Amino acid sequence: MIKRILLGIAGTPYTAVAVKRAVELASLHSARITAVTAVDPNQICKLGPVPAGASYYARRLCQNRLEVTKSNVTDSVAALEEYCKDSGVACDIAWETGDPFELLISHSRFHDLTIFGLRSIFEYQLTEDPEKDLIRLLSAGVRPILAVASEACNIRKVMVALSGSMESAKAMRHFVQFNLWPKAVLDIVHFSDGPDESNELLKNAAAYCRDHGYTVNTQMIPGRADTMLLAAAKDLNADMIVMGNSIRNVWIRKMLGDTVLKTLTQSELPIFLSQ
Repeated sequence: MIKRILLGIAGTPYTAVAVKRAVELASLHSARITAVTAVDPNQICKLGPVPAGASYYARRLCQNRLEVTKSNVTDSVAALEEYCKDSGVACDIAWETGDPFELLISHSRFHDLTIFGLRSIFEYQLTEDPEKDLIRLLSAGVRPILAVASEACNIRKVMVALSGSMESAKAMRHFVQFNLWPKAVLDIVHFSDGPDESNELLKNAAAYCRDHGYTVNTQMIPGRADTMLLAAAKDLNADMIVMGNSIRNVWIRKMLGDTVLKTLTQSELPIFLSQ
């Protein structure tokens, strides 16, 4: 059950989808939205080395970037307020500037679900080190996160990537318990490049999801998740991917797992991420 949704508004093309998704879920679950304007003016104005005599043009470029971002954020907030009014959804706007990750971490303490265009941090220079800051977000306990795609779609089929780890099982349970899209069909898949107990794993996972009222299909796919996951999602005509990530591995390796990072940066589908 979700009653409080945290929405990150950064003024990128992903923001429009995040706004619509947040209102959709808030309306479906009678939840309240808190929208935080996650924008860092200092990062926006980082232009790299400025040639001698070009400082005036650098300042102009910085100002232009700030004005465009401010306009995009203002338009996104206005759209959110209009959607909320039309849908009867309660929302609060936190007009803030600064490190977007610290803002999301701070506000996430008392919210059930965070919705943000995570892929935008890799594509729109929201941070100097996207992977490091994404690790910071996850290691601070911000979970679960719904990373929206660049386009909105109806969620009818969801692929659950079940690795056999406790983290992937937790991600599946969080998604099922939240009951975000109760009519969605779940395709639970397990990737394996050798003999294992995937049949029993899939059987138990399917039973759990069916007990929560979901229609479930299961499939064991030969191969590694980091190379096969996105192709499998396409073959299954999935509208969303559910996956987990081990926070212990994040701290030990100081980097995201290959599967999670590749999926976040390359997937055209929204991702429900929990660790």
